[in-house]
Parts: sequence; structure tokens; C-alpha cells
Amino acid sequence: MYAADRSSYSSLFAALSYGIASMAMVFINKAVLMQYPNSMTLLTLQQLATTLLIHFGRAMGYTKARGLNVETGKKLVFVSLFYNANVAFALASLKGVNIPMYIAIKRLTPLAVLMAGYLSGKGKPTTQVTLSVILTAAGVIIAALGDFSFDLFGYSMALTSVFFQTMYLVLVERSGAEDGLSSIEILLYNSLLSLPFLLFLIIATGEFPSSLSLIFAKSTSLLVLVLLSLVMGIVLNYTMFLCTIVNSALTTTIVGVLKGVGSTTFGFILLGGVQVHTLNITGLIINTTGGMWYSYAKYQQKKSKLLKLMSDVEALRK
Repeated sequence: MYAADRSSYSSLFAALSYGIASMAMVFINKAVLMQYPNSMTLLTLQQLATTLLIHFGRAMGYTKARGLNVETGKKLVFVSLFYNANVAFALASLKGVNIPMYIAIKRLTPLAVLMAGYLSGKGKPTTQVTLSVILTAAGVIIAALGDFSFDLFGYSMALTSVFFQTMYLVLVERSGAEDGLSSIEILLYNSLLSLPFLLFLIIATGEFPSSLSLIFAKSTSLLVLVLLSLVMGIVLNYTMFLCTIVNSALTTTIVGVLKGVGSTTFGFILLGGVQVHTLNITGLIINTTGGMWYSYAKYQQKKSKLLKLMSDVEALRK
């Protein structure tokens, strides 16, 4: 009984940690990017800080993460590239898109995943899942029509982020490259593999090295926000992988949707940039409803599969 309670508390802690970290990260990154335009440098610093922290943690015995393996690294190269492309475009979109609309657009990921699965011959999704993602997409369109702060570049970046997040999720599901790795090990591989790619980008785009001096040239508050963003980047990635490992990918998705509800609500109050309009509010409510419906439909789908499996096992025992 005690072991079961501990397991429940661990699952709840992992889910809550991811939800809180994910919500906080959106607002911190938005606050940074309102003063600091170099989003690629910000992502590079986050990944560098993660790599160094885990490395020193291993060297000092604070973590039992295994050493790097070349074969595992090869499996995770494209997973890491797609993951970082998703984050890079998401950060770029936050420069021009307000938080409620950013959350709404990111909820299009399930629709993109379903389309990718259908085109690759995975099969037709259930009616509930299909209707929920259609409702989510309709909400985005309606909300965008009422968005007075519409920014074409920001919207394009957010939609591109959805594409790369979809590719990342599909690739992880197909390759199973992350099987058998702890959350710390996945974090280390992901951060280390992304650094050469990100360093090349910030040099090629001309962000580096002026982007570093800009952090210190601006206000002290910006430096504090950047440091907070680096810490929260590590916390977010760790809690996301931890939630997926301790619970499931489905739980992580549901937590993400619930986090989106909170982020959307606070997004109207904090940091500004949101002009309220009936269409915008209506669209966001429809979008949120679709996201919650999708999570419920996926939960029901998983539950029915589990019940069928248990029924089959019982039938074999008789």
C-alpha cells in the first residue's frame, strides 16, 4: 500500500512540475523576447547551460546518468534537430504573437499528428478525436479573425513550430530511440547534439557575437530574466521527460492542454499585447474546448484498449 501511495505521489509530482514549469516558461520567454530579439542565441545558451550542468552533475556524483554512446547518439540526431527546430520557431513566434494566440496555434499539433499518421497509413482516427481536432482548428481561425495584434511573421513562425513538433513526435514514436534512457540521459543527448547545429545558425545569421554583449548592455532586469530563462529551460525539459517516463506521453499531452488553459487566462492579464474582441475570445474558448475534448477522447481510447487487453488476458487464463 505504501509503495502504491509513493508511486501515485511521484506521478502527481511529475505532472504538476511539468505543468507549472511549462506555464512559467512561456511567460519568462515572452518577457525576455520583448527586450531581447535574439531568440536563437537564447535557445543556444539554454542548451549549453543544460549540457554543462549535467556534465558537472555526473562528474561530482549527483546523477547516475550513463556515459554517452555513439550508436544511441546516431539514433537521436534527427530527433534532437526536430526538437530544437520546434523550440527555435516557437521562440521566434513569441516576438510577434500574444500568449493566448500562441497557445491556441500550438494546439494544432494533434491535428498535424493525425494527418501525418493518416497519410503514412496508420489508420483513421476515432470520430471523437477527429471532431475535437477540427473544433480546435476552427477555434484558431475564429480567434485569428478577431486578433487586432495579428502578426504574419509571428503566425508563420508558430505554424512552422507546429510542423517541426509534429515531425519530432512522429519520429520519436517510430524510432523508439528514447527507449531505455532516463530523463537526464535524454536531456543530455538532446542538448549536446543540438549545440553544433545551433552554434552554426547563430554565427550564420549574424546573431553571434553581438547578441552576447547586448545582454549585458541592456538593463539588469534583462540579465536576470535571461538567467531565469536558462534555469527554467533546464527545469522544463527535465520535467517534460520525467512526466513522460513516470506517467505516459498521453498524460504529458493532457497536462499540456490544462497548462494551456491557465496560460491563456493569465495571458490576457500579464505582459500586455492582447486587445480583447468578441471573435478572439469566442475562438479561444472553442479552441480550448477542442483541446480538452481531444485529451478526453485520447484518454477514453487508451482506457478501452487497456480494458480489451485485460479481457483478452482473462480469456486466455480460462
